[in-house]
Amino acid sequence: MDSRVVLRQYREPPFYKNKTTMESTADKPGFSPELWRAQGAYQTLLGHQIFCMDSGGNQSPNAQQPSLLLLHGFPTSSWDWLPIWDDLVKDYRVIALDMLGFGFSDKPNNRNYSIHGQADIVEALVASKRLESFHVLAHDYGDTVAQELLARQLDGSGCGKWLSCCFLNGGLFPETHRALLTQKLLLSPVGGLLNFFTGYAKFSRNFSSVFGADTQPSEQELQDFWWLINFNNGKHLFHNLITYMSDRIQHRERWVSALQTSSIPLALINGSVDPVSGSHMVARYKELDCRLDYCAELPTIGHYPQVEAPQDVLAHYQMFLRGDNH
Repeated sequence: MDSRVVLRQYREPPFYKNKTTMESTADKPGFSPELWRAQGAYQTLLGHQIFCMDSGGNQSPNAQQPSLLLLHGFPTSSWDWLPIWDDLVKDYRVIALDMLGFGFSDKPNNRNYSIHGQADIVEALVASKRLESFHVLAHDYGDTVAQELLARQLDGSGCGKWLSCCFLNGGLFPETHRALLTQKLLLSPVGGLLNFFTGYAKFSRNFSSVFGADTQPSEQELQDFWWLINFNNGKHLFHNLITYMSDRIQHRERWVSALQTSSIPLALINGSVDPVSGSHMVARYKELDCRLDYCAELPTIGHYPQVEAPQDVLAHYQMFLRGDNH
């Protein structure tokens, strides 16, 4: 399957052709991050302006569909879900947010970011949207947020009722998370200085290095991701946001236990050649006897399967939700 051709199909005839509550972009020549922002809305959650995408809305026909919550990764945003958004909204009310410090949301310049804090914001969004039950699809940083939220579901303190959770590539276990050198330096005392000197060329090399050899991001995609990261001076936050790596170590027992004792179906859709969280992470997941109702390993795909192989991700995710074994 040629994943780049599929991605172009989403970029050139713009998506949102099936929305009932959002402006159609069918007659526009392309879809940019600025247009993504125009289709979303801001909500005040726990004192912060958080950017959200909602294909339904409480009063729209889409609100009657099953709900699906999307949690993005580091250092990107809800924009990551663009390649699969249009297909998902055919069957689900799909909700995504830019977490605090990411994308179009507020980006306070402090060291107070935490996975627990992000989980609190997600639950505030769930409450504001009045989601009684919903599925969760997460990636990378969003996987870790999902682990904390899943732990809350299991101890009875969570908001709403989860129906399932699917993880794309992410550091579910700190012992298998092979952080890039840049990530390690950002977490160190020189992180702020590294931020200052990191430019587009360095970002492009590092970002491309986690993609599969045959599914590299295009120049336009790299520019879009870079523009989003820098929105509202966001690049200066990298060394603050990267503290999630320490959170993973501190809360490992709680978050791994959530995977092992989950009462809801769990799935993995994983790009195997991801140097950060590839096939070695899946092997560890199975070794630790975590609940696994569905597993798809994409042999030539890297860290961003929803961008690199959107149709494969959609096909596997739909099989998981149907209850097919794999």
